[in-house]
Amino acid sequence: MQESTIDQHVQELHSELLTLDSHIDINVANFTKEVNYTQNLDTQFNLPKMKQGGLDVAWLIVFTGQGELNEAAYKNAREVALSKFDAIDRLCMEYAPEQVELATSSSEVKRILEKGKKVIMIGVENAYPLGTDLKQLEDYHQRGARYISMSHNGHNQLCDSNTGEEDDIWIHGGLSGLGREALAEMNRLGIMADVSHVSRETMMQMVQLSEAPIIASHSSARALCGHSRNLDDEQLQALKEKGGLVQAVAFSSYLHTEKHNARAAFMKQYLKRAASELGLPYFDRSQFSRLLKEDFVAFMNSRFRIQTLANALAAEDKQAPAQVNVQDFADHVDYLVDKMGIDQVGLSSDFDGGGGIAGWQDSSETINVTRELIKRGYDKEALTKLWGANMLRILDEVESYAASR
Repeated sequence: MQESTIDQHVQELHSELLTLDSHIDINVANFTKEVNYTQNLDTQFNLPKMKQGGLDVAWLIVFTGQGELNEAAYKNAREVALSKFDAIDRLCMEYAPEQVELATSSSEVKRILEKGKKVIMIGVENAYPLGTDLKQLEDYHQRGARYISMSHNGHNQLCDSNTGEEDDIWIHGGLSGLGREALAEMNRLGIMADVSHVSRETMMQMVQLSEAPIIASHSSARALCGHSRNLDDEQLQALKEKGGLVQAVAFSSYLHTEKHNARAAFMKQYLKRAASELGLPYFDRSQFSRLLKEDFVAFMNSRFRIQTLANALAAEDKQAPAQVNVQDFADHVDYLVDKMGIDQVGLSSDFDGGGGIAGWQDSSETINVTRELIKRGYDKEALTKLWGANMLRILDEVESYAASR
């Protein structure tokens, strides 16, 4: 088959799929009348890129970083979380109501797509802003949250995080008593419980205790990449037996640590050069915690532009190490499907939160994932499941459990 014919087949098949990315971070600075996702911003995700790449459903993330375990810190985190719920509301109701709508169920997803619009859904990354008041879970549910991860990078009041592997210091030995209550409340409300970022012990306890299927919204296979954010074979088997789901994530260091580290070390020179040519400051992750809030926000808004130029500059350097790419991502998809079955795997990017690989650097390149999976023999039925049907089925099952109580 000629290359042009193959590409036409890929495009036609991709356009027929319901494509869903389960994890995309947001910055509230991009949700104003003057600057918002109706514009092709220097972000990995926005509506023009969504349309260009043929992405139908985007789960935008209400993320809050980990802070101290006290009421004052919980209050501050709560304000951050609510500001992101408000931002998503503005996008859907004020800035682009003719282009997107917020969905809270699989039936709403289908209804919105039939109207010719794109779909926004909401996930919450880190339950830390709840503090000790689990009544807020009902508020989150009413505002559209349909999955919540128990933790992020650091132990919180609900559970231990995967970050405990670095120093072997834990505070709960998995879930806290409050975390167990939160899990039961998520089951009651019909919110998917997300194990991405939690410790291994927390994850195994969640599988054991949850009355409904649980998900990993953006994790990959530990057998292929030994990062603590990934899931080992025993965890995959536990999730499979629970009827759960793993959304493989296009995050470079979670796919191939050695390639990622070699490339990252080499790219520092080009990132600094790119920032200089653009007249922008450059900071690496080790400096983030010391930045003023306004400097951090400004840098995050320009990071994708810096990275894009740096990659272009490095492309001329024959000494540049290879980037982690769509093929590496598909290796994880293959592995997860082999271990869990085609019904228990999905796809995610973690765009604007550190995700992005060669071939899938932003939402405009979404079709490249379909292209690589077709090369590996995935047919339309399998692609339909991977690209969204599995995630929406799990949501239906979780909501069905809640309705039966």
